[in-house]
Amino acid sequence: MDYTVSMFLNTLTPKFYVALTGTSSLISGLILIFEWWYFRKYGTSFIEQVSVSHLRPLLGGVDNNSSNNSNSSNGDSDSNRQSVSECKVWRNPLNLFRGAEYNRYTWVTGREPLTYYDMNLSAQDHQTFFTCDSDHLRPADAIMQKAWRERNPQARISAAHEALEINECATAYILLAEEEATTIAEAEKLFKQALKAGDGCYRRSQQLQHHGSQYEAQHRRDTNVLVYIKRRLAMCARRLGRTREAVKMMRDLMKEFPLLSMFNIHENLLEALLELQAYADVQAVLAKYDDISLPKSATICYTAALLKARAVSDKFSPEAASRRGLSTAEMNAVEAIHRAVEFNPHVPKYLLEMKSLILPPEHILKRGDSEAIAYAFFHLAHWKRVEGALNLLHCTWEGTFHEVSVYPKKELPFFILFTAGLCSFTAMLALLTHQFPELMGVFAKAMIDIFCSAEFRDWNCKSIFMCVEDELEIPPAPQSQHFQN
Repeated sequence: MDYTVSMFLNTLTPKFYVALTGTSSLISGLILIFEWWYFRKYGTSFIEQVSVSHLRPLLGGVDNNSSNNSNSSNGDSDSNRQSVSECKVWRNPLNLFRGAEYNRYTWVTGREPLTYYDMNLSAQDHQTFFTCDSDHLRPADAIMQKAWRERNPQARISAAHEALEINECATAYILLAEEEATTIAEAEKLFKQALKAGDGCYRRSQQLQHHGSQYEAQHRRDTNVLVYIKRRLAMCARRLGRTREAVKMMRDLMKEFPLLSMFNIHENLLEALLELQAYADVQAVLAKYDDISLPKSATICYTAALLKARAVSDKFSPEAASRRGLSTAEMNAVEAIHRAVEFNPHVPKYLLEMKSLILPPEHILKRGDSEAIAYAFFHLAHWKRVEGALNLLHCTWEGTFHEVSVYPKKELPFFILFTAGLCSFTAMLALLTHQFPELMGVFAKAMIDIFCSAEFRDWNCKSIFMCVEDELEIPPAPQSQHFQN
């Protein structure tokens, strides 16, 4: 075996090593170019996406949809949170009610407030959260499974009434509360009926969830339905002016389902607490959710900036600050605004009313204009309530942000940096091999011998240089006259 390897290595010429290193550099360079193009277009690494989506399941990775415990049976786990944070489009946690709020715009203007793309995303969300594979075994759920796929609103409403004629169906009440109710009070009444039906289904499925995957999926669906109903009931209370009741409902919901982050209930809680001017409670919520491991949002970033600005905005003067310089508190407020603008640079124009507000969509693009609209629609009043906050935002944003901005910044994925390093290393090897073919050939043979030999641990750097001297026939250094004597 050793003789065969030696014969093979002896037949290799320096041109082979030049071609090998050059080809490796070319391939890694092409991979680098493709990775960079894919990252600029889609915002993620192609190699990382393929690894997570296809290779991990084949290698026995954890399924993001599996349940970890009874409280997180909805399939939300730490790994799921990380995958969700990579999503570009999120459901707006403060989205309006279609029948009671969005349809008012249609009645007045005759135009649709939502795009087809937005409504299609909502239909996909409803099918994900409110259906499961065992729905065909229950007639009412089977009807609702088809109803969520209907494009015609009247067909969806008719299907919901048909399902309620069979039995008390929580998802049918949800659909009617969202789309048929013309006032918030009517929607709240329907959601209370949905809560009664959904709570019963949740308790029954909770006892059977460990009897098989079918029961587990049903319990996950019932958990999503129950959380959705309670969250919308809290939003109804907030719309009807019962803000303290809404805050209590949101706190109870977050305590009951602490790992359920897909609905972003904390953003609803922040808005309600700001309405109560409970700034200490707002700070406590931010301390919990303004964490580097959790996905950021305009609500978190700009609420943190608002609290910092509140401490100094009432006495802030640009002229005085330019003369004496910024104090520590003012510097903290300015830095908080800078961080918020860095996350989403579209928000200040809406808060400063430089752009007209429209109805917020049901889905938002993180760090995009739609998120800015959704945030400003509900939080503009809170900024106006804090004296001088908008003035501080105007001075800070106008002086630091410009049209040609590099924001938002994206961190380069690991595989782009890895392929860049690999390409540079192989290119350097190719250059050295081309300039010093014999020396690099001997060095390559010596390295291969080290890895192929069973006694490679006994080798050291001296043996490698001895091989180089023997191959190139380097004469030994002459000894001095003193040693000759």
